[in-house]
Amino acid sequence: MTQAEFLQIVMPFKDKLYRVAKRLLISSEEAEDATQEILMKLWAGKKKMGRYKNVEAFAMTMTKNFCLDRLKSKQSGNLKLVHSNYADNGHSSLQQQVEARDSVGWVERIMDELPEQQRLILQLRDVESYEYEEIEKLMDMKPTAVRVALSRARKAVRDKLIEKHRYGIG
Repeated sequence: MTQAEFLQIVMPFKDKLYRVAKRLLISSEEAEDATQEILMKLWAGKKKMGRYKNVEAFAMTMTKNFCLDRLKSKQSGNLKLVHSNYADNGHSSLQQQVEARDSVGWVERIMDELPEQQRLILQLRDVESYEYEEIEKLMDMKPTAVRVALSRARKAVRDKLIEKHRYGIG
């Protein structure tokens, strides 16, 4: 496989790998390192790539496992908890931008409190727009278990947001 062929296969989903790594590791720097590490592993195994039905699913599984290993390792104590601000390139007012950033921040904090499996399934389905079948394969779960975990994650996020907005109201 040539470098051009590799890039043609891998580059379309490179950003997804980063977003999943960021969701798991939180730190932008750690997510970038993880993504680069996965890309290097894919390049090293480029000869085997033709064996996989879905290279993207394989790479997502690699990313998930790499990040989970990283969190479990002794190095996890050194991970920086850094939340990046999301840039809004629209022409909304400053107040709308602040409110949007605040809302995104709340959802991120709530998602970070979810159990690991629910957090990852919610990320894959609602942020990355993966199909249920793809999530089932990536997570090695039964269809019902994926739907239940997603439902519980969504309910937890919804309940926490409702609680936040009702706080202090008689």
